[in-house]
Amino acid sequence: MSIIQAIILGIVQGITEFLPISSSGHLVIFQEILGMDMDGTVTFEVILHVGTLLAVIAVYFKDVIMLIREGIGLVFDCIKLMVQTITSSKEKISLVRTEDRKLTVMVIVASIPTAFAGLILEDLLTAHLMQLFTVGIALLVTATILLYTDKVGKGKKQVRKATYGDAFIIGLFQSVAITPGITRSGSTIFGGLLRGFDKEFAIRFSFLCFLPAVGGAALLKFFDLSMVDIQTNGAAYLSGLIASAIVGFICIKTLLVMLKKNKFHYFAYYCYAAGLAAIVWDLFVR
Repeated sequence: MSIIQAIILGIVQGITEFLPISSSGHLVIFQEILGMDMDGTVTFEVILHVGTLLAVIAVYFKDVIMLIREGIGLVFDCIKLMVQTITSSKEKISLVRTEDRKLTVMVIVASIPTAFAGLILEDLLTAHLMQLFTVGIALLVTATILLYTDKVGKGKKQVRKATYGDAFIIGLFQSVAITPGITRSGSTIFGGLLRGFDKEFAIRFSFLCFLPAVGGAALLKFFDLSMVDIQTNGAAYLSGLIASAIVGFICIKTLLVMLKKNKFHYFAYYCYAAGLAAIVWDLFVR
């Protein structure tokens, strides 16, 4: 892989991971256009996802620190609760006593259906749906979701009024996005808005759910990384990582502005065009 190809794919990853137009679908399209065969290796895919993780961490750094702190605190409180149960202690321990802790638990709940889909269904979907035609169909579905996002009623829910049921349903929306061509960010934001979330909270929760979903997937693939591949393509892979991180950071900021201004339908028009183009390319050009 050349440095130019890696940078192009890094830019594509950074744009499509966060703007609601599907990163997995666009990587399939661009690999087809660039004539690249990436079957058999997950190394570059993991590296690109590390780049986008860095972008989310940069934008939501305080929230990331909070999730780590509250996650560790939750583990210790669970241990204390078990010890209390064993010793019949009368000391009261509340596992969820602050809004930060509640938000942390909500992210965990939302990650359950995503983890199930990723572990059980991802290989099956990858084998059957990583085709240009099916990606095109999925992009049309994404476009329809985005078209209705701006029309969802204005919600007011913040952490205090949100429920774990809301979080689980948003996790179901996120799990559908393992299908190449279905947007993860658009699906989760749409799910949050349907559950009455405030717009800013919907997008914040969407990106916090991104961290365990993509971070966990990258971690599972860690042992499949090829060190020979990394040594051979080190400069190209580093270039792709930097490109995906920088572009991803810019796109998160852009998405925040466009959601506030009810401009998601612009992405819908693009996805309709990209989906139709992918279908035409598959049927009549390739």
